[in-house]
Amino acid sequence: MKQVLKSMFLIGVILLPLFVSAQNPPVINSTITGKVIDARTKELLIGATVTIKGTTNGGPTDQNGQFKLLTAQKLPLAVVVSFLGYQTKEVVVSDDNTEIQLEEGANQLADVVITSRRRQESAQDVPIPISVVSGNRAEDAGAFNVNRLKEMVPTVQLYASNARNTTLNIRGLGSTYGLTNDGIDPGVGFYVDGVYYARPAATALDFIDIEQVEVLRGPQGTLFGKNTTAGAFNITTRPAGFTPSGSFELSYGNYGYIQAKGSLTGPLSKKLAARVSFTGTQRNGTFFNVHTQLPINDINNIGVRAQLLYTPSDNVRITIIGDVSDQKPNGYGWPVAGVVPTKRAAYRQFNAIIADLNYKLPYSSAFERIVDLDTPSKADNQLGGVSVNADIKIGGGTLTSTTAWRHWKWTPLNDRDYIGLPVFTISAGNSVHDQWSQEIRYAGKVSSRLSGVVGLFGLWQDLKSDPVQTEEAGSAQWRFAQSSTSALWKTPGLFDNFGIRTTNRIKSTGLAVFGQLDWALTDKIHVLPGVRYNYDKKVANYKRETYGGLQTTDAALIALKNGVYTNQAFDTDVSEDNFSGQVTLQYRAGSAINAFATYAISYKPVGINIGGLPTANGQTLLDLARVKPEHVNHVEFGLKTKPSPNSILNLVFYNTEIKDYQTQVQTPEPGVNRGYLANAEKVRVMGVEIDGNVRIANRLTLNAAFAYTDGKYVTFKNAPVPLEETGGEQAFKDISGGVLPGISKWSGSVGGEVTAKGKLISLKGNYFVGLDAFYRSSFSSSPSPSQYLNIDAYTLANGRLGFRASTGISIFVWSRNLFNTNYFEQLLAAPGSAGHYAGIVGDPRTYGVTLRYTF
Repeated sequence: MKQVLKSMFLIGVILLPLFVSAQNPPVINSTITGKVIDARTKELLIGATVTIKGTTNGGPTDQNGQFKLLTAQKLPLAVVVSFLGYQTKEVVVSDDNTEIQLEEGANQLADVVITSRRRQESAQDVPIPISVVSGNRAEDAGAFNVNRLKEMVPTVQLYASNARNTTLNIRGLGSTYGLTNDGIDPGVGFYVDGVYYARPAATALDFIDIEQVEVLRGPQGTLFGKNTTAGAFNITTRPAGFTPSGSFELSYGNYGYIQAKGSLTGPLSKKLAARVSFTGTQRNGTFFNVHTQLPINDINNIGVRAQLLYTPSDNVRITIIGDVSDQKPNGYGWPVAGVVPTKRAAYRQFNAIIADLNYKLPYSSAFERIVDLDTPSKADNQLGGVSVNADIKIGGGTLTSTTAWRHWKWTPLNDRDYIGLPVFTISAGNSVHDQWSQEIRYAGKVSSRLSGVVGLFGLWQDLKSDPVQTEEAGSAQWRFAQSSTSALWKTPGLFDNFGIRTTNRIKSTGLAVFGQLDWALTDKIHVLPGVRYNYDKKVANYKRETYGGLQTTDAALIALKNGVYTNQAFDTDVSEDNFSGQVTLQYRAGSAINAFATYAISYKPVGINIGGLPTANGQTLLDLARVKPEHVNHVEFGLKTKPSPNSILNLVFYNTEIKDYQTQVQTPEPGVNRGYLANAEKVRVMGVEIDGNVRIANRLTLNAAFAYTDGKYVTFKNAPVPLEETGGEQAFKDISGGVLPGISKWSGSVGGEVTAKGKLISLKGNYFVGLDAFYRSSFSSSPSPSQYLNIDAYTLANGRLGFRASTGISIFVWSRNLFNTNYFEQLLAAPGSAGHYAGIVGDPRTYGVTLRYTF
């Protein structure tokens, strides 16, 4: 299969110059230019969208209110012009350098244009539940990564104890909850400019020059290269352009927060344009480590992206993109949030253990923002890559080839016992990952009533330890591991620097053919069938070897050491192929009503446990190495409406059932302290989602989104017991009917911004005040439902106040977590199941000022 993928790469490379050489001869008036102004005040409208009707060719007006579009059509031609607060206008352009005047709308909302179906279209016309956040809105709200973006899209859940251990879910589904296991694929696709990012750590990076984020909910395997069983993030960055423009932004806030962003674009020649963007973020730690007397959990990020756009003809666009991001925080470390009484003997309870070791936690609450960690923390996270994208207009559509390589390097150091005693002193899962992907896709019209998308996709991944992964215990480990009253546990040096060095590697191949049609039976009724064929293969090698501790030949002492760490090795490979698909029925009752119903069958690929396997009676449970693929049955009904020109209201109901649900479970064995993967027989998630927005008097914009989500294990008869039942008679438990982790039944976000025209010094523009709030109800933070590991409901509020000048200058003050709410994002049981667990604490109130200039 590796050879097949390489062949696909070669086909893409060979075909591109053939398509370029087959370009059409230039036509008269291959560019159109002009400007957009306010019909009443004659002021320039900066950022108005101008699109050639019936095409994907469009762009915003620049600082001078001007636009320039390349076109293969002769004049005259029709363009569609839209701008927030103004009436959308269709204009026939007969001359170059035309002037287009827009009238202020009767509170009319501008259409949100998306590209998820591989063409530009209104989000309200698409029969897919989708949330759209513009780059400008995200920047104004301080949502410079996905973790902050989730506060604007309540159907998104993101949990991260560090960049590697990131869970990105939609509707509570997608990835396993807890610590990341590299042996399975995420169920939420993460795409940037058409390139699939395979590693969950990519979602921890700062956005670089983002144009728009589209969050698609539900299976999307017939539209995207990688199968996505729960949804997809379709992120587009601001493209290179032939009109010189740029933006610069500087923010300063408390906790030493400094963020700088910049972007420049312009022509290098008549057919070649470039864009360079950067972002850098620094912030002091929000916790204090009393052991090192240093702050911890800071931010130290930098990222750069460069683009080249080559347009050899009006029918060909070739984009080359390179990016690199580097994070080097002093973190992450978390405080003990609580202690659970287990079913072990009294001397094996956490409080009894630390009392015997004369240790006491130096804080009484995790919200004191104090930690006591005797191991230095490190979480170096580096990602980057190169992609080549070619769009070639052929017939009534566009042929797209996207070739990409991406690289990830992870260098951590963690104190996994969460306390200042030498228990688990080193946890360093050093990893390096390379991925290659090739997608060839055609999207367009077949006839006046038939359009669609068809494509081929290949993904090859190589993920391995770099060069080894290390877990090490310390001198206090004996007391935490002690399982009897034998005096042998107190043998001096028995567990000192006792650990394991692991080498592992997993190579994955994924190939797919996919397609979706849009068949207009009538002007109002559309049928959209889609189909996908997947082939996935994974080959894994795992080997760990013990080192250190007391060197002895005493069988009794060796048995005690083996209770903590043992040698383990296995090699395995799995492969699976399947067909999946969906069908959607869409009914457009009119321009203001779009109803749809979808039935989908989807699969998440077969997986491999690559983080160590549990044992029974001293034997490795090799049967657990293979993790069966998920089988997804999904039904949803949606209604998108536009009750008035100034409002939108959408409603979706869905039901998702998954057989052989891939879940992360914990084990008391320290040697498997990352947990392992298992299959729950069946789970179900159902819910209702409502979202809408309204514009009032051209000065006030309101938006809201609410979600009810009910997720449970329908059948899971052999699940590990929750933390409080560790040490009981049974190591496994029937948790059928229990709630799925990480899902709040109720969540929602509301926001609004009011503007007023005015002057700041001599600058004309608009004053604005914005406020956003996010709420989620309580949820379980344990794969097996626990009466202790539950997170209380919380509400967050963010605000901003400032001035936007028509010259492109903006200045505003902002605050996140305005009311300084104390809340947990996640709870993590410590390895060894002594009863204590850590809390990942949300950021405290932050505030600052931002200065932005766009030209």
